[in-house]
Amino acid sequence: MIAQPSATTDALPPSLHTFAAHAGNAPLTRVSLATIEPRFNLYLRFGEPTRTVQLDRWRRCAVFLPRTIFCRIRWQASVYGTIRWQLMVMQACTPLDAVQRIPGVQPGARLLLHAEGEQKVRAVLERIDGIEALGIAVIDVSPAYWHTLGNRLAAGLVLPDYTAERHAAWLSGRALS
Repeated sequence: MIAQPSATTDALPPSLHTFAAHAGNAPLTRVSLATIEPRFNLYLRFGEPTRTVQLDRWRRCAVFLPRTIFCRIRWQASVYGTIRWQLMVMQACTPLDAVQRIPGVQPGARLLLHAEGEQKVRAVLERIDGIEALGIAVIDVSPAYWHTLGNRLAAGLVLPDYTAERHAAWLSGRALS
């Protein structure tokens, strides 16, 4: 006996393969996001997903085209307060790029910056706020800056500011290539 499709399957969101067809068959990076108040929050600080799919009441999936830069923050709490702060700046990749396996990011991404702990995450958030105060779109910041910021953070050195001059140099170099 062949089962007939039920009315509930018609209401499901379109598959991610459908989005790939609309994006010119570009490989897409899928990023899991979730919110369970007041214990867990996995969200985007910046980034422009091509599409965001609401999976259920708590979970979403953001879909990014290759070369897109985005930042995901993970915050967890227990009855005693915050137990985990994590910030990752990542870049969606093509099938030819080397990627890192990152939980909740399929098939993976290029990890530009990883900050763990309240002080380090707050320091990076201050830099992001500073970039936005300059009127620069954070998604257009040089990937080399995120690498430098992450390395300085890990080494405990003074964190560099992103300046308008640095941004202009990055945009000029990108235009030449």
